Amino acid sequence: MILIAEVSGERLDAFLARSIENISRSGAQKLIEGGNVLKNGKPGKKNDKLAEGDRISVTIPEAKPVDIAPREIPLEIVYEDEDVLVINKPKGLVVHPAAGHEDDTLVNGLLYAMGDSLSGINGELRPGIVHRIDKDTSGLLAVAKNDHAHLMLASQLKDHTMARTYECIVCGNMAEDSGTVDAPIGRHPTDRKKMCVTARGGRHAVTHWEVIRRYRGYTHLRCRLETGRTHQIRVHMAHLHRPILGDTVYGHKKPELGQDSQVLHAGLLCFQHPKDGHPVIVQAGLPTYFQELLQKLERMQ
Repeated sequence: MILIAEVSGERLDAFLARSIENISRSGAQKLIEGGNVLKNGKPGKKNDKLAEGDRISVTIPEAKPVDIAPREIPLEIVYEDEDVLVINKPKGLVVHPAAGHEDDTLVNGLLYAMGDSLSGINGELRPGIVHRIDKDTSGLLAVAKNDHAHLMLASQLKDHTMARTYECIVCGNMAEDSGTVDAPIGRHPTDRKKMCVTARGGRHAVTHWEVIRRYRGYTHLRCRLETGRTHQIRVHMAHLHRPILGDTVYGHKKPELGQDSQVLHAGLLCFQHPKDGHPVIVQAGLPTYFQELLQKLERMQ
């Protein structure tokens, strides 16, 4: 994998973390320390300062198994070929193992269903997860079956050619029929578990939205991500003072209409196939809880 530095002065590890989707700064440092990164043909160091035009060669090492137990978990696979599969993740399913969710995640289910037929990134077997969606967000998630597919899909995320469209219900009514939120997102200054709109340390973030239908006190929206920051739609809607219904982290602190987590569904995923570039378009209809909520709002009109 060849990368070209666009600006001068950036550290090599920071450049890799920014340029390669799904690789953290610590993961980038491991690649560098393992001799898998060359700067202009010579082994790089994590604190090397880059000059514009520097040529960075990255080799992803052979994947090593991680200590994650396969577990039989029902997975709704809505698209699959020899390189890629797309999962329709239900609301409530955690993607990666973490404290309190060591063996009941999407990763555990993928390991059970697919074994070692998945990509390895950061030198570890991380079952092909190219992008993430929150535990309580439902919808489409792309999974790569090999490293080439993973890197190609990750590059589409980086250059914004992978299209991801969501539906949500927000509190309040939008004055306009459509709009764009262009506001940088970074870590909250006092609550490190949250994100916020901030110019200080924030990363470029753009969300396009349009009204599907207005209800009494609520609006059904379609949102298209131009970028993919953590909690982006949730943070941007809260920034507009139209938080997502049920989002007690970024919106109203008490549950409304029986919803105590965000009403947000990733319903459309479009990407270029990593093998030959042909367009792949995958759709997932609204889950039952979302449909029933819309019916309830209809009755409240």
